[in-house]
Amino acid sequence: MRHLISLLFLVVAAAAQGPPSEVYRSVVRIEAAVQIPDYSTPWNSGRFSGGIGTGFIVGKNRILTNAHVVSNAKRLIVTTHGNPTKYPAKVEFIAHDCDLAMLSLEEFGDFEEFPVFDLGEVPELESQVRVIGYPIGGERLSVTRGIVSRIDFSSYSHSRADQHLVIQIDAAINPGNSGGPVLQDGKVIGVAFQGRRDADNTGYIIPTPVVRRFLKDIEDGAYDQYVDLAISTFPLFNPAMRRALKLPADGHGILVSSVVAGGSCDGVLKPGDILVSIDGSPIDSAGQILIDGAKVDLNEIVERKFAGDTVQLRFRSEGTWHDQDVVLKNLPQNRMYAIQYEKQPRYVVFAGLVFQPLDTNLFAARKFTDFHVRKLYQDYLPEAVFKEREDIVILTRIEDDPINSRIEGFTGMVVDKVNGTSIRNLRQLSEVLAQKPESDHWVIELLGASRPIVLPAAEVPAANERIKDTYGIDQLMNLED
Repeated sequence: MRHLISLLFLVVAAAAQGPPSEVYRSVVRIEAAVQIPDYSTPWNSGRFSGGIGTGFIVGKNRILTNAHVVSNAKRLIVTTHGNPTKYPAKVEFIAHDCDLAMLSLEEFGDFEEFPVFDLGEVPELESQVRVIGYPIGGERLSVTRGIVSRIDFSSYSHSRADQHLVIQIDAAINPGNSGGPVLQDGKVIGVAFQGRRDADNTGYIIPTPVVRRFLKDIEDGAYDQYVDLAISTFPLFNPAMRRALKLPADGHGILVSSVVAGGSCDGVLKPGDILVSIDGSPIDSAGQILIDGAKVDLNEIVERKFAGDTVQLRFRSEGTWHDQDVVLKNLPQNRMYAIQYEKQPRYVVFAGLVFQPLDTNLFAARKFTDFHVRKLYQDYLPEAVFKEREDIVILTRIEDDPINSRIEGFTGMVVDKVNGTSIRNLRQLSEVLAQKPESDHWVIELLGASRPIVLPAAEVPAANERIKDTYGIDQLMNLED
């Protein structure tokens, strides 16, 4: 009933606008046919699905939308308000870490005279905004209004691993609204992108600093993702802790709790250091700085920079104060914790044993309970597990065959060694298994297993062919994303 009331409100709000203004033509409806990879049986092509979203014109043959609207898309169709013509589109750039994408049309001629949206600034609290889109409940354009109720640094649900600046408004962002423009004084101040299931009339938009960074990043023809300080910090509210650290009670400074190996701050900061400013902006004891008159997370400074840029840090280490420039860089290992899109699952099938590299997609599909798997996943970045195991290779399933009969209780465990060779990644595993073993058997050791898996080497080639036919597996491996 609540959803019905919400939909009726959207229809009434749209009707209240009267005839569509000129700018409404530049807000488009996006239909996406998507294919979702199958991480449970990785040799399968995956299931097909579909969805609706919104986009808007920001330049010549440039349509901005959310990444989650077009992720895994096999076909995209764009339509405009009051026009039944369907226009094929394609993804030019996609940024899963900030949930933005840029589309182009195969034929842009009919759109040449359409208005182009300009970007505005971050709106003030309690100011009114207008959300335009194609939410569920109807085929036509919808317009709603809301009030800016919060500006925060928070999680982006699309990747499940990234946090950026967000704006909260007291208007629902429903399925289909995603990717639509949020306007104030005729300018775009954000992109609608997610809502909350546990709250009524609460929506979130991606503000223009994030949008501008995306547009700047793709100017060179590629999207390079965000940079990262690659540290963890701890707030310093506690007066006793501040006294123990010999810090004044001035509300400034945070404790560096960990530094990621190979990250931007590796070799500069270390656990126990006190960080007090970034690019000259004082850091308070909650880890916040003042930008444009508002308190935001200190990482907002880094958010607006690119690989190769520098930030100046002021920190205390072992009683000595330091001012040092840090060169920022990407942290690709961090993607272990992000949902992946536009990628086929990697796998190796050997004698019916299915091996896959651990990531968040696989974790979500298989629900691993083994202690070693969960520990290595948790420690992959903070404890630099990636230095020894680029891939955490898991035995995910066993396809029944005479060669692997009586092998039970090993699925969901980490592959440690094969014939005495430590396994660092899936490609290495495939190379080891492609060699002729020195003995007559393959011995596969798994972390935490009471015994290894032993397979007769001479019988493996025939078993592989038999398993391909029995289970309809076209390729026994895929090593590329």
